Amino acid sequence: MRVRRVVTTRDGGVSKPPFDSFNLGDHVGDDPAAVTANRKRLASELGLREDRLAWMEQVHGRTATIVDGTETRPAEATDALVTATPGVAVVVLVADCVPVLLGDAEAGVVAAVHAGRVGARVGVLLAALEAMRTAGAQTHRIEALLGPAVCGDCYEVPDDMARDVEAHLPGSACRTRKGTPGLDLRAGLWRQLADAGVGKIGVDPRCTAEEQSLFSYRRDRPTGRIAALTWVEAQ
Repeated sequence: MRVRRVVTTRDGGVSKPPFDSFNLGDHVGDDPAAVTANRKRLASELGLREDRLAWMEQVHGRTATIVDGTETRPAEATDALVTATPGVAVVVLVADCVPVLLGDAEAGVVAAVHAGRVGARVGVLLAALEAMRTAGAQTHRIEALLGPAVCGDCYEVPDDMARDVEAHLPGSACRTRKGTPGLDLRAGLWRQLADAGVGKIGVDPRCTAEEQSLFSYRRDRPTGRIAALTWVEAQ
């Protein structure tokens, strides 16, 4: 089976400033009609039916939910979606948090994970891996992509926060380019995936705070959300 992965940018939609223009978040204050139009375009451009895009109500927790495409509403209070249904794309929305896309092509199981500071700290990525195994995946066959996120050079936090996250997600504490305490969540998540035995790990190096083609809540609030999504192509 073939696993597809896509990360959007902020360009090419119909939303007005400050959500210009391809905002896919329906919880940020944008015109609902614009968000609907943008989501329709996303599905069309990817050759997927709109009802085959699986969304979630992200809450910065560690819940992982398995979906099969029959759902009519976004998954409630969850930060990871897993599916073993070909042609169903699981979607994560971000504007600085780390979107993690996971896939076991042999088993036909994929996941989209919302790994912000809080969720990463409490183990949402490990919960997603466990849900994937429940759906038939094997950890050593899983390939992971850590998508665009605020980088360690830019993500300044109080020293006690950096030390607390480091205690739960080793490898994440760093110094910003100003020399202040910071967090590099992708570095910590990379280590967590490697320690868990994930077979291949890729990193999109783009920083949302530095790259103007991406939404960044820390830079622009209020602002829109990009999407990272993955699916197994239907035969």
